[in-house]
Amino acid sequence: MSAGPAERFAAAIRAENAAGRVAVIPDIKCISPKEGDLLRGRDPVATAQMLVRCGAPALSVVTESERFGGSMALLEAIARAVAVPVLRKDFIANEDQLLETAASGAAAVLLICATIDEKKLPTLYEKALALGLEALVEVHTAQEMALANALGARLVGINNRNIVALERDDGGPERTAALAAGLPLGALLISESGIQSTDDAKLAAAAGANAVLVGTALWQARDMEAMYQDLRVERKAASCGPS
Repeated sequence: MSAGPAERFAAAIRAENAAGRVAVIPDIKCISPKEGDLLRGRDPVATAQMLVRCGAPALSVVTESERFGGSMALLEAIARAVAVPVLRKDFIANEDQLLETAASGAAAVLLICATIDEKKLPTLYEKALALGLEALVEVHTAQEMALANALGARLVGINNRNIVALERDDGGPERTAALAAGLPLGALLISESGIQSTDDAKLAAAAGANAVLVGTALWQARDMEAMYQDLRVERKAASCGPS
């Protein structure tokens, strides 16, 4: 079944899975609260384009400005500069943010269970879909995975680190492995944060992740292109989710 116009992000992940690989989604992030400046003079738009040339099927762009150094202008510039679908990562809290996300050219938006009131989450989820955005529902606990199930989420991200503490902890793909069994039926799973190596990507894939979202490790790599290729590990096509 072909994907509709609002399914580009999921379709990009499935295409990588069909080729036998875990999808590696680079996170375009200017600052890490834990590691500091990540750009080190590099142009984030040019870097995003380079990563697409390396094979990135989709991109994530952090737009939170105060602690992560992002902006809507950066999101819009990258969405214009690449042909792949782009996810907006931010602390989404209201419908106005969804409207500006849809207007930016992004294909998907992150909804973080830990930072959105449980009663408001379904409203934001449905509004995102109504605007033609794919909603990546981020969880960090079994209780939050239950919320994703209640929504019938089609895209679920397990944040291996604690976003409430601005990801300053040392969580890794073991959290993905611990929570993956609770995934909503038919949903695609993205393992977010704490993916530092090929072995981490393999562990996430073995746990059932369709994709890994990687930021800091790429930006700190001696050779970003080589690091990206090293993360594109094998994933069994039989477990790549619905098509």
